[in-house]
Amino acid sequence: MTIEKDIKQKNFKNPYNKLTVNLMYTNGWLTNQYAQILKPYQLSTPQYNVLKILQQIYPEPANINFIIERMVDKMSNVSRLVDKLIAKQLVVKVKSTEDLRSVNVALTANGTILLKELNQKIIESEANFIRLNDAEINLLNILLEKTRNSKTINN
Repeated sequence: MTIEKDIKQKNFKNPYNKLTVNLMYTNGWLTNQYAQILKPYQLSTPQYNVLKILQQIYPEPANINFIIERMVDKMSNVSRLVDKLIAKQLVVKVKSTEDLRSVNVALTANGTILLKELNQKIIESEANFIRLNDAEINLLNILLEKTRNSKTINN
């Protein structure tokens, strides 16, 4: 289905406007796809993002700033997300050995088990809802990176 049909809009101001709306709509669509996968585990997409960041350095812990720098959504309240993951027994707080005032976060055994199960479901699901071949995926990644590397409004 086209973006025009999806949002019931006949035309756009220009191709840039259509692309911007299409990217925002697609982001929402992808976020919803992930939310459906994560829902049975009572996880939000940002919580999953925190777990994936910690998985990359497991078994080492990470401080909050390390996690913030790597978040997909930079506006996420990482401290609040970590507290929710602690309540679910997926992560624990660990005292920093370098800075006694600092607290680090590490995956628990429950967190690693959950991620192993979720990773497989995500891989299977992505193959089903992203209907592009390898060449198209590579080209789209290049184009998206080129778009993000353009001048921003704040520059």
